[in-house]
Amino acid sequence: MANSLEKNNNDPSFTQLTDLAAERLGGKVRYATDDFFAEKENLIKPGRGIFIPDKYTERGKWMDGWESRRKRTPGHDWAIIRLAVPGIIHGFDIDTNHFLGNHPPFASVEAIQLDTEPDIFDLREGDFTWTEILPKSPLNPGSQNFYPTKSESSWTHLKLHIYPDGGVARFRVYGEVSKDWSTVSKDTIIDLASARLGGKAILCNDMFFSAMGNLIMPGRGVNMGDGWETKRNRTPNNRDWVILKLAHPGHIKRVLLDTCHFKGNYPDSFTLEACFATNEEDVKKDQVSWQSLIARTKLQANHEHYFVDEVQEIDKVNYVRLNIFPDGGVSRLRLFGHIH
Repeated sequence: MANSLEKNNNDPSFTQLTDLAAERLGGKVRYATDDFFAEKENLIKPGRGIFIPDKYTERGKWMDGWESRRKRTPGHDWAIIRLAVPGIIHGFDIDTNHFLGNHPPFASVEAIQLDTEPDIFDLREGDFTWTEILPKSPLNPGSQNFYPTKSESSWTHLKLHIYPDGGVARFRVYGEVSKDWSTVSKDTIIDLASARLGGKAILCNDMFFSAMGNLIMPGRGVNMGDGWETKRNRTPNNRDWVILKLAHPGHIKRVLLDTCHFKGNYPDSFTLEACFATNEEDVKKDQVSWQSLIARTKLQANHEHYFVDEVQEIDKVNYVRLNIFPDGGVSRLRLFGHIH
């Protein structure tokens, strides 16, 4: 699956998991001891951060990350991040991209599970018991600093410590969504593919222009880059495809396919297939029996396509394959149904 967005082969396997802190998923930076040079909110934005050589602000060099001032007193800086959804964390990327003479030499991470959302003062000053899940670890400048963690608990908030001060471009928190499915009625219609519930894009044949995971993010796409777009394919009768793992096995009743922002590059048509499998590797190797969920159907540019009557009755599925012909871009895919 060679493409411009494919992760480096040297990246740890945990980077294939959901970024639980991502702003676009609903994460929020609640507090930072200091963000004099660059705002704390940048920590969880998309991408690795950019650098504009001649851009300055009233406070100094503009940087695309979180950057505190040079500390002249004892102590160190830290920030509190509320995860988009509760999750079990498998690893971190503390990315110091473009922070070269101003990166923190060390960082650590603490975590906590909170049932309610405290106000900022209580979150900062309250008598909470934080658990260290990443001990004080060295950071390289201008680099993605990957660290696994073996915590098996579910967490809602993290405290990122930097020692003693400096700048971090992005903070990625890779893990699995924790969802108590016993609280969801089998009669309730939900988006079974939603990333906020634990849905995942697990494989595609091409994502040259934009990533497959965008398909199941909350909200409508903000621009053409916020979707799944393949390169122009010159092979006759080409088919591009992406496989989604549902958050929970279920019965799909309605489908929304949105080509928002894709005007001269939307797919001509699509099909949707589904299966139930207990082994994900079998799905990835195409060693499963796919059933037709929606037969081949023409698409329109920049349009929300709703399907109800066209959706075939399949009792229980946990993987869906979207096929587009011959290539192009899709912004979002919603698979509404009830859990099985």
